[in-house]
This record gives sequence, structure tokens and C-alpha cells, in this order.
Amino acid sequence: MLGKLLGSLNKERVLIYLVARERGYAREIARFFEAPLNPLQKAMDGLEQAGVLVSNEIGTTRQYEFNPRYPLRAELLAMLEKALQLYPEALRAKLQVSRSRPRRKGKPL
Repeated sequence: MLGKLLGSLNKERVLIYLVARERGYAREIARFFEAPLNPLQKAMDGLEQAGVLVSNEIGTTRQYEFNPRYPLRAELLAMLEKALQLYPEALRAKLQVSRSRPRRKGKPL
């Protein structure tokens, strides 16, 4: 949907994922969209060099999130949230479920 505006489908995937989950790393996004890892990493690097994203190393993993100091952050987030509402309901629901580690056996929900 926004791929042509942003320059690539991979940039769209990265930004939509981050607007839904606030932060993420390249392999996680690649698995979610069932996409190749290398083009997503290049898109994330480009967005970081442009100042849109910032990254932090957690162990050996580089985790990305929106740069709070990016001047057009509010406008970009508003556009991405609007675009996210136009995605199919199944994809939106899948994006909002974020379980990063397994639950302990017998633990109540």
C-alpha cells in the first residue's frame, strides 16, 4: 500500500511492524512477513541512516524503534496508523499479538 511512496515494500513492512509493536528486530520482522532477511536489514539500515529509526543492541541482537527525535515522527506515525487500519483484519490481529517467550506451564492467563 505504501511501498511506492516509501520506496520499497520492505520499508513498508518494517514501519508497519514497528507502528504496531513499537520495537522489533530484523529476523523477527522477516519471520512475521515470511520475507528474506537481507533486504529487510538493508531497509532498516537505510531508515536508521535517515534518522527515522534508532537501534539498540540487546546482547547480539540489534533492536529497532522509531526515533523520538525525528522531526516528522508524529506525522509519520499518524500516516502509518491510518495505513494499518486499511490492512486486512487478520493481519492487524496477528500484528497485535506479541508473545516473545513461552508461558510457564499451568500459569493462569
